[in-house]
Amino acid sequence: VVFSNVTALSLVGNDKLCGGIPELQLPSCLLKKPRRKNMSLPLKLTISLIFGLVGLFLILFVVLFYWFKMQRKCSSTKSSLVDPFIKISYGDLLKATDLFSSGNLIGIGSFGSVYKGVLEDQTYVVVKVLNLQRIGASKSFFSECKALRNIRHRNLVKILTACSSVDYQGNEFKALVYEFMPNKSLEAWLHSPLDEEQEQPMSLSLCQRLNIIIDVAAAGDYLHNHCELPIIHCDIKPSNVLLDDSMTAHLGDFGLARIIADSNSEVISDQTSSVGLKGTIGYAAPGNYYITTPF
Repeated sequence: VVFSNVTALSLVGNDKLCGGIPELQLPSCLLKKPRRKNMSLPLKLTISLIFGLVGLFLILFVVLFYWFKMQRKCSSTKSSLVDPFIKISYGDLLKATDLFSSGNLIGIGSFGSVYKGVLEDQTYVVVKVLNLQRIGASKSFFSECKALRNIRHRNLVKILTACSSVDYQGNEFKALVYEFMPNKSLEAWLHSPLDEEQEQPMSLSLCQRLNIIIDVAAAGDYLHNHCELPIIHCDIKPSNVLLDDSMTAHLGDFGLARIIADSNSEVISDQTSSVGLKGTIGYAAPGNYYITTPF
């Protein structure tokens, strides 16, 4: 409206004016698009390399994840098929105990002799050799194998393996191999005789005695209440309580153990419980024995 009647127009010094109303007859303005800065070639290569490496690492991670998953599955399958007990022969035990020498003899029990031994991998073990001439020794061997086959507890002596073979004379040979307990049995601590190497007999502090009582009680609780089939030890006594290097008590010798089949306390052991005394006099639980012949 202002410039509609203009008769003269002077743009001196403003020659770069553009656009506006048509009456001004100015040239149209050219829209300049913003210049796009092109990335340099090194920058492009760097970004491409980073993205490529990230993608490669992701692919490797996925591949390794599934590979480890498959390996774990395979190893668990193999371990379930492999016998957890080590294979050992009569010759191995003969060598480990130095031909069952008297120097390695730890003690003699009701059904056999107990020796200290060293396996080829320098593992110290205890070898219980059954005296098969003794009545009940074979039953003791199978009862102990049956009882120890599926039980695991920190206060039970761990069985490493069993050997059922023949000796070099062709006689039947049966032995059980246990982990070695360096601090002997509780009986050795309670009734230790003085010898030339000891200045005073071994003794247990009150705290150690309480800990041993708790350990044995924990073992009994596990056997009675937490096994798939409850187990009655039947012969808990100081000589069957063994002490490791930290003085933790481990209950051993399951040769007289009885397995309870169900809640009705049906005994599935093949040992006779009504004829003769089973266990050690003075330590056997009176409740284990009953009279089958009525008065």
